[in-house]
Amino acid sequence: MFAADSLAKFDCFFFFQVARRWVFTRCAEMQRPSSPLSLQLWERWLTFLNHLQHDPRVAQLMKTRLGQYLRTRPFLALTLLLFGALAALPVGLFLSFALVTVVISVVGFVFFEVFLLLVGGLTLLSVLSGVALFSLLVSVIVNTLLFTVPSLLKRYLNQTKKKRSEDETSAPNDMQ
Repeated sequence: MFAADSLAKFDCFFFFQVARRWVFTRCAEMQRPSSPLSLQLWERWLTFLNHLQHDPRVAQLMKTRLGQYLRTRPFLALTLLLFGALAALPVGLFLSFALVTVVISVVGFVFFEVFLLLVGGLTLLSVLSGVALFSLLVSVIVNTLLFTVPSLLKRYLNQTKKKRSEDETSAPNDMQ
């Protein structure tokens, strides 16, 4: 393995270890970093690549048939890597848009259901109020009739009895 200070000797090469094999990619007119910030970024980049090379998940992936196929075709591997990296943002945005849309539609559905329940509840309340008023009115009418009809019938019968008795008393007098 190469150390970080030995990498400085090879100015125009990136070193990638892919399943115990080094692939050298030539940089087009790359110069050695001159500023301290560039040197710090270069060291971070090399540390990241070294960490990536020793990752057990990468080693496990490279043992599969797909990893062996991509090991022999680095251009295809780079193409797939770039596609995956560049497709992550649009796919993530689409999935977040879909999730937000589902949440909004569920919330909208809940609000719509609450609105329908409110309208149904108010309709039921008004119908029940109408039934209660109708029942009260019918009850008042029936109770009024219950108490007034017998009284009226009693008076009517009393008057008719009086008339009959008057007629009976006046009828014998008239006959004589």
